Amino acid sequence: MRAILVSEPGGPEKLYLGEYPTPAPGPGELLVRVRATSLNRADLLQREGKYPPPPGASPILGLDVAGTVAALGPGVTGWQVGDRVFGLVEGGGYAEYAVLPAGMAMRIPDNLSFEEAAAVPEVFLTAYQALCWLGQLQRSEHVLIHAGASGVGTAAIQLARRLGAHVHITASASKHEICRALGAETTIDYHTENFAARVQEATGGTGAHVIIDFVGAPYLEPNLQCLAVDGRIVLLATMGGSRVASFDLRLLFARRAHLMASTLRNRPRDYKVRLTQEFAERFLNDFAEGRLRPVIDRIYDWTEVAEAHRRMEANLNVGKIVLRIA
Repeated sequence: MRAILVSEPGGPEKLYLGEYPTPAPGPGELLVRVRATSLNRADLLQREGKYPPPPGASPILGLDVAGTVAALGPGVTGWQVGDRVFGLVEGGGYAEYAVLPAGMAMRIPDNLSFEEAAAVPEVFLTAYQALCWLGQLQRSEHVLIHAGASGVGTAAIQLARRLGAHVHITASASKHEICRALGAETTIDYHTENFAARVQEATGGTGAHVIIDFVGAPYLEPNLQCLAVDGRIVLLATMGGSRVASFDLRLLFARRAHLMASTLRNRPRDYKVRLTQEFAERFLNDFAEGRLRPVIDRIYDWTEVAEAHRRMEANLNVGKIVLRIA
């Protein structure tokens, strides 16, 4: 099969279209003929040699797949060859064929294209995990979502609104309109505004009950300054840095704060199966009925993968960047 490969760790120029052995589905797995995949930050880090795949996972980039069932592994029921399917994989999405655990497979709603479906799994499952399983977000609570125009950010805004929460986001000013259209009540330009002060103002001094953060060290103190008492901070990345030079731990006590960090890719498969199935049961029909939607920034042919990576590295995207697999 053809696949996007990495000649050596480095920049986007190290990506090339080459040949790779077609995987075979094992027990409880589907072989998917991939029609579309999408970019995630993990792809950029793996390409640079900074984020190796979990043991046993495909070394090929790509965590999202959408396509049709090509073959069934032993013991798989409920699926037929030709069925439209999408889901989260542990690697291998940038290829003509990929293996998808049947327990993590979801049926593509009739109203979604392959490209739209490929923009859903990783970001919506990450957002669902952060908001519901970790952040324990409740109806009428306030949530602050940093990087609101990112793939996970646009998913989190929509899910939080469906949960009945009040949504506040940070993003560049040029990206505020899409965030408001998705349901954000407060949009904050992190370049020019003090987000902690804006959140306190918007919540009447209560603060955010849940904060979803991708920035890391530079935001730790201001996050705590606008966190509600007994609030939860869920740290998903450290794009702004991982080391805090000086920090007063008493801020944690003042808010009785819960600070947690999480990844998804290296979670056990049974965890991801449970997460996928619970998410699908609660929200998959919302895509079919238009209450939730994937936000697509741009669709590239997979031969343009280097340009797609450059766009994400420059933080130009609003929502997901998708690769169409020829």
